Amino acid sequence: MSQAMGVRSTKKHFLVFLLVLSLVILEPIEAFSELKKWQIHVVNGLSNGQTLFVHCKSKDNDLGEHNLNSGTEFNWTFRVNLWNTTLFWCYLHKPDGKSASFDVFWVEKKSIWLFYRCYHSNCIWTAKDDGIYLRDNPVQRDILVHEWK
Repeated sequence: MSQAMGVRSTKKHFLVFLLVLSLVILEPIEAFSELKKWQIHVVNGLSNGQTLFVHCKSKDNDLGEHNLNSGTEFNWTFRVNLWNTTLFWCYLHKPDGKSASFDVFWVEKKSIWLFYRCYHSNCIWTAKDDGIYLRDNPVQRDILVHEWK
């Protein structure tokens, strides 16, 4: 009986060892990204009360079409999938016919450009008259990332 208990104990220790080893090997951002809740905001910052059309989706989720009044936003919360392949993109359209289509969230493998600006979990994209801005949260300013086409 004690020999069987010793084998079970060894198996349990080995599984714990494998779990810890896998967490040490993975990069910290990737290791914990699926645990963290991310929030994406798409804000209508257009002037003169213009309505902004927004349609956002991922491979698995269509978040629907939205007409945002000036000063309002569309947002959603999610967790990164187990494979670290989560990607969301949006199509935005202004009343004057100009539009933009771009990725609003992706899992970064080689840099932390988005991760840093979103201050780890809060990405704020704002449509303004001259283009689409991403809020650089650590310095509290918007940076132009995409121009209207």
